[in-house]
Amino acid sequence: MNRLNVNEPFLKRPFDVLLSGIGLILSSWLWALIWMAILLEDGYPALISQFRIGKDGRTFKSLKFRSMKKSALNEDIYIQATENDPRTTNVGKILRKTAFDELPQLLNIFLGDMSFVGPRTLLPSEIEHHSECEYIQISDIPGYEERIMVHPGLTGIAQIYAPRDLPRRHKFKYDLLYIRKRSFLLDLKLIILSFLITFQGRWEKSGAKLRLLKRRK
Repeated sequence: MNRLNVNEPFLKRPFDVLLSGIGLILSSWLWALIWMAILLEDGYPALISQFRIGKDGRTFKSLKFRSMKKSALNEDIYIQATENDPRTTNVGKILRKTAFDELPQLLNIFLGDMSFVGPRTLLPSEIEHHSECEYIQISDIPGYEERIMVHPGLTGIAQIYAPRDLPRRHKFKYDLLYIRKRSFLLDLKLIILSFLITFQGRWEKSGAKLRLLKRRK
């Protein structure tokens, strides 16, 4: 097994700052449209802030446009969203297909809490359905300790190639693969693939997303 590559590529942070800064400026008009659409359908809040687990296990406040009904905000524990999740609003379905619900995380990247590419951020209280009547804490899943040794990312191997409903214990294997193989060139490839999926609105449909990726190879 290859050793984990916990040292960041030399150009990773400067690239994150440059690209997130440009993204914040160019997407400002889109923020206003999304904000209005959410308020018209389901009221406040349009933007939500949640504590997420960052590098070395430190928590930070992650920003997202709300894609789920307000009732989901009162859940005591968080269970991973599924494809066609009934908790999702109509506007939220569009946001999740295009990943526009994660636009505010450009600010997290600019501030250094996140990177463009890395393991997906996790909630401290997140659990996973382990068996028919058993749940497991996210921190008890094999691979958790290794994946928090690097900055979480907006996109990555797991986000692109793994189906949304895939259990975390399997997604973590994708994350560990990224950490072993990561390089600036790999980051560029994953970012380009992410843009292609976003432009075609295929983030929510794993089958369609994977067919798009196969055609690009």
